[in-house]
Amino acid sequence: MAEGTYNSMSGRADTVVQAGRVEHLHVHGTAPSAPPVPCQLPPALAYFANRHHEQARIARAAESHAQHAGPLVVALNGIGGIGKTALGFHVACGLSDRYPDGVLYVDLDDLRVDGVVEVADALGHLLTGLGVSQDWLERSFAGRSKQYWTWTRTRSRRLIVVVDNARSGAEVVPLLPASAGSLVIVTSQGLLHDLGGVASVEIPVNPLAVDDAVRLLGHIVDDPRLAAEPAAASELARGCGGLPAALQVAGQWVRKYRRRSLSRLVTELTAELHEKGIPMVEAVWDAAYAGLGQDAARLYRLLPQHPAPVVTAPPAAALLGSGLLTAEDALEELETAGLLESRPEGHRMHDLLRGHAERRAGRADPAGADRADARLRLVLWYRRQSARADLLAAGPRMTFAGPDAPVGDVPDVTFTGKAEALKWLEAHRLALYGCVRLAFESELYEHAWALCEPLWTHFLDHPHYADVMDAFRMGAAAADRQEHLPSMIRMRCQLARPLWEQQQYDEAAEQLRQALSASQALGETPQERKLRASVLEFHGLLKSAQEDWGGAAADFEASRQVHEAIGNAYGVLLQTYLLGRTALNQGDPARAVALLDKAHGMAREQDRERMTSRTGFELGRALRRAGHLAEAGELVRAALAHSRERGSTFDEARVLNELAALADDLGETSEAEGHRKAAHLLAERSGGVPGGGQSS
Repeated sequence: MAEGTYNSMSGRADTVVQAGRVEHLHVHGTAPSAPPVPCQLPPALAYFANRHHEQARIARAAESHAQHAGPLVVALNGIGGIGKTALGFHVACGLSDRYPDGVLYVDLDDLRVDGVVEVADALGHLLTGLGVSQDWLERSFAGRSKQYWTWTRTRSRRLIVVVDNARSGAEVVPLLPASAGSLVIVTSQGLLHDLGGVASVEIPVNPLAVDDAVRLLGHIVDDPRLAAEPAAASELARGCGGLPAALQVAGQWVRKYRRRSLSRLVTELTAELHEKGIPMVEAVWDAAYAGLGQDAARLYRLLPQHPAPVVTAPPAAALLGSGLLTAEDALEELETAGLLESRPEGHRMHDLLRGHAERRAGRADPAGADRADARLRLVLWYRRQSARADLLAAGPRMTFAGPDAPVGDVPDVTFTGKAEALKWLEAHRLALYGCVRLAFESELYEHAWALCEPLWTHFLDHPHYADVMDAFRMGAAAADRQEHLPSMIRMRCQLARPLWEQQQYDEAAEQLRQALSASQALGETPQERKLRASVLEFHGLLKSAQEDWGGAAADFEASRQVHEAIGNAYGVLLQTYLLGRTALNQGDPARAVALLDKAHGMAREQDRERMTSRTGFELGRALRRAGHLAEAGELVRAALAHSRERGSTFDEARVLNELAALADDLGETSEAEGHRKAAHLLAERSGGVPGGGQSS
């Protein structure tokens, strides 16, 4: 059975609609309150070095852009570590007053899988930043594109959108807002030749001049030696290649050795440069690394094993195999040394430093044993935490991985409730999806597919399609390698859903064909028969997505019979509900009423509040179409009250539209118009596309 074959809804309604009898429903208020103006930039840097020429060019381009039809695109290009992102952030902060509708930020490298960005996920990130609720987020790329254009065109919005780490113009063009009054700042290492016909200006970001680099050093470390020994300061700045990322480390290294002259420090670096034949910037990083304590140095070497750009103390403890305090101290020491950047969400390592850390790890651990142990601990820790979060968020459901033991001295995350568990899954999603790949590539096949199980609940609320399809493909392959039949079947079923939601129907059908074929080898235990019924349900859901209602009904009926045979009451309830919805779509309201009435009764008997509301709403729809308007009104009004209790604006808008149709049938034109107006206002506030057809 595909538990949770719908999205859980969340949100808050600001428009109040008072419902007594259907014919006396009134809308109170005018427009819903506007969402807050987004600002997705990190805190401003304490000091920003020069770049006056680049800033002036961008300011001139923004001032002269008024007559163009589309947004202005400013493309900042240069080598890694040169400061493109910092410049983009600085410019966005400086110009934010001219763009009062907010600043959005997306790092495409965070969304990249095997070098490719799923642009639908990037659009979802931007739409969420604009205030679009998850339950209103369109599923397909085409749907999200229209939603983004609609949302950014509304009231001629003036936005800044910062797109970090683009590799081609083709990745950027779908993310351009529809408003001509907007500014898009793109960072890339190379020129973007395929931006199309958009108004754009290419600005190369070059290494800092020596004088500017010395000034930046002076702001990183307030040290009189820089002024007292200008030649040595210039030599150090020159050796860092004008790279802000290198200067940050150099400044902290100088700070650490306050008793030594600057000339002596630079001489030591230069000697190492000649002896080892390495660039001075490498010598700077080596020197900073050499000054670390044992735990901090080991964590530095192990951090490249963490598959997400940001790390917090608990996963750092998993890498070390230590307690939390040891990890916190090590992270603080790395930050003090300039080897980690502190962000509100955790610590981030620059790609240049990640490469250096990998080189140091190769020297300290040539056989890779310490890194392999760290990967295993990290995978085990994330597997345990995600399973705990999933159990709290979704409750008991069909899973096949065994229980996960604590990972040594590494502490568990404390979850106070369902909302916090779901929030943790989203906050750590890059690490979780990355750990699936890490486990698969490390041949930890059981852990690879076991990690996918809790990601199913997360996907239903947060559809990051590139991540989930990549993860479940590896989960299926891992189950194949382990020859674990139930997970082979389950992974393919769960992979099929994101595929069909992205309208990749043929591949979804192939995955389900393989799952159905494999399910014939299952035994006859209740759990195995339940899994076989789940495969049939997924087949029916795919056919529903393609509007093959007859085929869907046959699959749901076959699944229901299995659930009846094994005595799974909830499975019978769910399949009966799906059969009732299918009958309604087939234009058979009488059959739909019979099925949904039965499902509604079962939901009440099983004390399932959510399903009681859902079955009641669908039963109300069926009763209206069957001409039983009074009975329909009672059920639909109950569904309205329940949607408000849960704060689901999406469900509330659906129910209001159904109440409007009911009022039409009763000849209550003004009441119908009031319901539609309230539903429209909810959609407008929550980011829905007017007239959009997203289903729940």
